[in-house]
Amino acid sequence: MNSPVAPGDPVGAAACPRHPDRATGLRCTRCERPACPECLREASVGYQCVDCVAEAQRTTRRGKTFVGAEFAPKPLVTPILIGLNALLFLISAVQAGSVLNNERSPLFVDLVLWPLGIYYGEWWRLVTSGFLHFGPAHLALNMIALYVLGRDLEPVFGRVRFLAVYLVSLLGGGVAVYLFGALNAPVAGASGAVYGLMGSLLVAVLRLRLNPGSALGVIALNLVISFTLPGISLLGHLGGLVIGAAVTAGLVYAPAQRRDLWQASAVVGAFVLLIVIALVRTAQLG
Repeated sequence: MNSPVAPGDPVGAAACPRHPDRATGLRCTRCERPACPECLREASVGYQCVDCVAEAQRTTRRGKTFVGAEFAPKPLVTPILIGLNALLFLISAVQAGSVLNNERSPLFVDLVLWPLGIYYGEWWRLVTSGFLHFGPAHLALNMIALYVLGRDLEPVFGRVRFLAVYLVSLLGGGVAVYLFGALNAPVAGASGAVYGLMGSLLVAVLRLRLNPGSALGVIALNLVISFTLPGISLLGHLGGLVIGAAVTAGLVYAPAQRRDLWQASAVVGAFVLLIVIALVRTAQLG
């Protein structure tokens, strides 16, 4: 089939399919259709048209990471989580009429981790409290840590696995507070989930047989801060750390055969275990 001729072209050169008014002597090395310079992209051999480049991107499979996820260099879940935390802080500050005392807002009161509230059936507090913060400094510290850890972990773990580790770690921190903490002391913050990501990073480093010194140093420093500074929920931090590390071990050491099933079982198993522990605690209190 002959290529269309550009209108007004005296020598009858082929026209670019995307720009019929442009005559061109260039062709795509893949499909051999004529294409103007604007519609060509440099390839490993010669130049390809934008249509062939787009088709190659759709059909080419991305490389798998050591946990079986497709590598995605640009994090998506991490900025969404940061935005959600910031949004809830903004709402609570507006409701309270104070940035420094945002815990006075009705939203904060309804969602904070209040162990007695959990005993009376308000189970959502185990998770929703992980998106609340006492003041801007508390929010900033946790979100900076989340950004740094998420920037490294999410591209390797993939969005689904990363989010699973984050949420189960958050739940682990809440259950630890409910199990061992004071019943009438409100607790809030993403620290349990952030510590879960620290534990996740350590397990991933060990799985890759890299030097764990930096990861251990970060965890040790944060644990020292948790032990020494007043008003910090050490229980929530430890609970998130342990659960995050345990779930990640299930992800990174899962057998290659039927890996997705093993990984899903590790996440679901941790979730069910935490719910059972919380139920036992409620029965014990009753």
